[in-house]
Amino acid sequence: MSYVLVLYYSRHGATAEMAHLVARGVEEGGLEARLRTVPEVSATCEAVDPCVPESGAPYAELDDLRHCAGLALGSPTRFGNMAASMKHFLDSTSSLWLSGALIGKPAGVFTSTSSLHGGQESTLLSMMLPLLHHGMLITGLPYSETALLTTRTGGTPYGPSHLAGTESNLPVSEEEKQLCRALGRRLAETAKRLA
Repeated sequence: MSYVLVLYYSRHGATAEMAHLVARGVEEGGLEARLRTVPEVSATCEAVDPCVPESGAPYAELDDLRHCAGLALGSPTRFGNMAASMKHFLDSTSSLWLSGALIGKPAGVFTSTSSLHGGQESTLLSMMLPLLHHGMLITGLPYSETALLTTRTGGTPYGPSHLAGTESNLPVSEEEKQLCRALGRRLAETAKRLA
């Protein structure tokens, strides 16, 4: 268990960029970061995607979760909640819940929204709920991370967030970058202490 799983879903690229920043923080904290994503969910029927996405991180498998030392979970906001694709994947983790595979492992969450008040904190909280049911230990961001006090874009004590703008084209701000990396470091350091 020498890696932190950075599991995300991204539609326009902002959450993927945040995932890479969290992964960098994990590695700064002394553990390997394993980037994984989840496939789209079809609204009309079960879609069959290739086993390997055309670009970006590979799709997550249950074993990626089972064997991780910690988890960073990221999703864009959809009406104050995580995206359906991430929820669909989490709904498939019952076997891990039954075996207790994630009990006692640290976890953190991150999100991206189109508007500043578009539900960042409620999305972060919605992602925490299944992790709490799995018995994971939620690690937020303490106010010793001074970017929480100065940010004029995203960033919460519940986890890093990003304001992408209505066209989903605003760059990740310096404070948002700092908070993403801080979450990764915190997860790595916590996982090492728990080991």
